[in-house]
This record gives sequence, structure tokens and C-alpha cells, in this order.
Amino acid sequence: MDPLYVGLSGIVLLLLLVGGGVHIGIALTITGILVMSFIMGFDNAMMMATSSMYYNNSSFALVTLPLFILMGLLGAAGGISKTLYDNLSIWTGKIPGSLGIATIAGCTAFGAVCGSSIVTAAVFAKVSAPEMRRHGYSKKIAYGLCASAGIIGMMIPPSILAVMYGILSGLSVGKLLLGGIGPGLMITLLFSVWVVYLAVFRQNLIQPVELKKFTWKEKIRTIPSFWPVIVTALIIFGGIFGGIFSPTEAAAVATVAILVLLVISKRRESWKYLREGLVETATTSAMIFLTMAGACVFSRCLAITGLSQKVVELILSAHMSNMTFLIIMAILYLILGSLMDSISMLTITIPILNPVIEPLGINPYFFAVFVIYVGQIGIITPPFGLSVFTVKAVAEPDVSVEDVFSGSMPYFYALCVGVVVLLIFPQIITVFT
Repeated sequence: MDPLYVGLSGIVLLLLLVGGGVHIGIALTITGILVMSFIMGFDNAMMMATSSMYYNNSSFALVTLPLFILMGLLGAAGGISKTLYDNLSIWTGKIPGSLGIATIAGCTAFGAVCGSSIVTAAVFAKVSAPEMRRHGYSKKIAYGLCASAGIIGMMIPPSILAVMYGILSGLSVGKLLLGGIGPGLMITLLFSVWVVYLAVFRQNLIQPVELKKFTWKEKIRTIPSFWPVIVTALIIFGGIFGGIFSPTEAAAVATVAILVLLVISKRRESWKYLREGLVETATTSAMIFLTMAGACVFSRCLAITGLSQKVVELILSAHMSNMTFLIIMAILYLILGSLMDSISMLTITIPILNPVIEPLGINPYFFAVFVIYVGQIGIITPPFGLSVFTVKAVAEPDVSVEDVFSGSMPYFYALCVGVVVLLIFPQIITVFT
């Protein structure tokens, strides 16, 4: 059989395995080994698979992943998110929709110590949503905002997906991390404008409740409480921008800084949080490493079958413009993001699409951050909606999954507007890369 048809059969098998509930990392590995065995024999396939796994997962840059995960978990345990929300709500004060804006700003700031949209959404659903409801926000808007604003946590560095994309594609992890700053801030602006609109024109959703007016003296008094986020951001952004740290070194130093904060704030309890954080980090990291190892095997099998090269030839022969290609990719990743988690989506598609980018003349860093952005929209989109289900799990008893999905839809449209903005103004991403 033609190797190309073997590769196509492998993709069908992969989709069947994933659809049947097999872990994506195992499904990628099984598919890769079976396809390579059919072409070059089982022994050679196993030798290539094991060597690929070893060289991929022994990369020094991968140390960044568990460090960022641990940093986010320790930051949440240390109460950084609650402190941020409480003090930012003092600064937003009398602005219409002030508590919603404080939640958005808190997610943006917490993103600098987290790196995960799901963790960010869950933390703020517990911290800020009940407070918003108490001040006149409908349950749909309160929890929908938390589920959606969690996306900012994946765009603002550190970002677990940016690190994964860099490892899988060979692009600079540091540049990918910095490329997420513009889109993250853009989401913050879009969501804030939308909340103000609701507070002014849709008072059935956000009722005008009189909030305490704070003096400038009281506002200035909160500034020292922002130092954990400021220090962490300086370590990550300043270290990478200034060439002082590599991304891995910045992650290590920032994690130690957050750990010190945890010990200071929680004292004896800090060891319990550290132990729980280490266990959760090990579990999550093992899942990610397994997925990346499987992606490496799958990528190798695509190269052997010639499918990657065929995809490149087909796309180039279509003579489509770069804009047309990016629009098609946006639609593809919107669909995929609503059906599977972001890690699975990237590990399946990057080996196929990455070889196409350079021949088309598309900036690879723009494409990488653009893909991460569009794919993240899927975490609030039915039927998968991982962020929605996460928020429902920590929400108050009277909140249903349908409530969170319904409340997330306005922010889904705002994120789609952001897709158009990024296509028109790619400098939002590339200016930092």
C-alpha cells in the first residue's frame, strides 16, 4: 500500500481512538508505531519511536512546564488571587461594572503567576463570582465572565501552551511567551468594554448597586499588596526581555519567589500547600509529557509516510492568500477547540501544519500565538467547554452548566471580534517577538 494512504489510515485510527476515550498521548503513540511498523517493520518502528520520545522529552526547555504549573498552584494557595481582586475592586470603585472589571484585571494580573486558563477561571469563580452576585450581577454574567476571563491566564506569560508549542515546533519559547502579551491585553480591553456596556444599558443583567467610594489615600494604601505580581512579572518579562534569564531560568526564579511568599503568608500551612502543589504538578506534568512524547512519534510517522509534505504541496498548489489560509485555520481551530482540550488539539495539528507556515511566508510566531488564541475560545464553547465545566464544579449550588454556557456567549463574540483584530493588526502579536 502507498505510504500516503497508510498515513491517512493512521489519522482515521487516531480520531477513532481519541473519540473512544483513549488518552491522547497513548493514542498518538499507538497510531505512530502502527503506521511506522506497516512501512518499515516493527523493530525499526519501535527503535525510532523510543529514540524520538527520549530526545524530545529530555529537552532542557521542558523543565519550564512543571515550574510554571507549580508556580500557578502555589500562587492560588497563597491567596494572591483574592488579594488582587479585593484591592483592584477598590481601584475600579464607581466605574459601571466595577466588580466585573476588577475580575478581568485580576485574571490578567494573576495570569502573570499562573499560566493556565482553567486554574485562573476556577480560582476567580470561587473568589469573585459570589461577590459579583451579591452586588447585583446575574449568576449567568458572573460565572460566564469568570469562565471566559480565565483565557487571559493562558495568553499572558507564563503560558503552558506557549511552552508546549515551542517544544513541538522548535520555535523560541521566550518569543512565544512574549507574543501572548498583546492578545492578553486586548482580551482585557474587549471584556472590560463589554462589562461597562452591560452595566449601563442592560441593567437587568448587572443591576446598579451603590458601592462604597474609596479615597485616594485608601487606594494608595493597597499598592504594596500588588508586589507579588509585580515581582513575578519583572522576573519573567524583564528577565526574558533583558536577556538576563532564559525562559526556564525565569520560571525557576519566579517559582522560588512565589514559594517564599507562600511561606510568609501561610507559615505552617505552607508545607501542606507545597505538598499538594507538588503532587498536582507531577500528575499534570506527567500527562503533558506523555502527550508530547506521543506527538513526537506521530510527527515522525507523518514524515515517513510523506503526508506532511503532501499537505504542504496541496496548500501551496491551491494558491490561496495568506489571509484566506488564516481564516480557514481560525475556523478549523474554533471547531477543534469546541471538541477537545487545547493540549490534544495542538499535539495533533502542529506536526501537520507547522511545515506549511514558512513556505506561505507567514510569521511563525504570529501563527503560533494566533492558533493558541483561537483554540482557547473553545474552552467556553459547547459541547466541550472545559472552562465552563470547571467553573460549574466550583460554583454555587443554584448555578447550572447551561447558566455558565449562556453567560459565556457574549464573551465568545468578543473573542471572535479579537480574531478579526489580530488578522488586521498582526503587530499586536509580533511587536513583542
